[in-house]
Amino acid sequence: MTALDGLPPLREVIATHDLKAKKSLGQNFLLDLNLTAKIARKAGDLSACDVLEVGPGPGGLTRGLLAEGARKVLAVEKDARAMGALAEISAHYPGRLEVVNADALEIDPLVHLTPPIRIVANLPYNVGTELLTRWLTPKVWPPAWESLTLMFQREVANRIVAKPGSKTYGRLAILSQWRTDAEIVMELPPEAFTPPPKVHSAVVHLTALPEPRYPADAGVLSRVTAMAFQQRRKMLRASLKGLGGDVEGLLEEAGIKPTARAEEIGLEHFCALARLVAAR
Repeated sequence: MTALDGLPPLREVIATHDLKAKKSLGQNFLLDLNLTAKIARKAGDLSACDVLEVGPGPGGLTRGLLAEGARKVLAVEKDARAMGALAEISAHYPGRLEVVNADALEIDPLVHLTPPIRIVANLPYNVGTELLTRWLTPKVWPPAWESLTLMFQREVANRIVAKPGSKTYGRLAILSQWRTDAEIVMELPPEAFTPPPKVHSAVVHLTALPEPRYPADAGVLSRVTAMAFQQRRKMLRASLKGLGGDVEGLLEEAGIKPTARAEEIGLEHFCALARLVAAR
């Protein structure tokens, strides 16, 4: 039985190309084409966009993106075993799929893409957070991409959208919410994947803001939050001692109680503190 797009079912593709998921590559394949199409739709209207997909594997999400009308998909796949399966999809959608056999951490995919650009991916678990951090910290803002629609372990997704006062609130929440609108748009159980991971997964949609929510120097904000959350159980007057000088005075000027802990402080106050540190 063929799938709705006229290509073979993904289980057949995996068997044909001997694509058993590798734990070393962080692979968990999503085989339900209805689900991959649903994820593609969460990225919005793709008909006028180039789409970057990282870790397509046998191409389930790739097929969803193309079927939903993406102008072009650039699929970056480290696993050479997947090239045959992706080539079959490319032949089915002439001129709309470009496949690069490479490590996404080691190439600049933007040279292959024409704006507007959206990034949609079921990210390999072992590189997901690293890639997100890179996409959120380009040298120039706004970035080359309009939005990110990304699947993570649910625990990572919760950290991205976390609010002050929660146990999951930390640097990833600040980095994401400083420059984007971030929301969880879909959750998936382990049994949706092959092999089933030990955790639930979630899709997060992040829309780039025209400018950061509050003014701050990216490098200084990163440094201040790294120090604050590295010792998150300590009061800020202690965890930020490394800034030197009158730390308590800086905190008070930023509207922060020196006895507060990092997880209690909202984005606006962290940005205010970063501005004071930069000015000093």
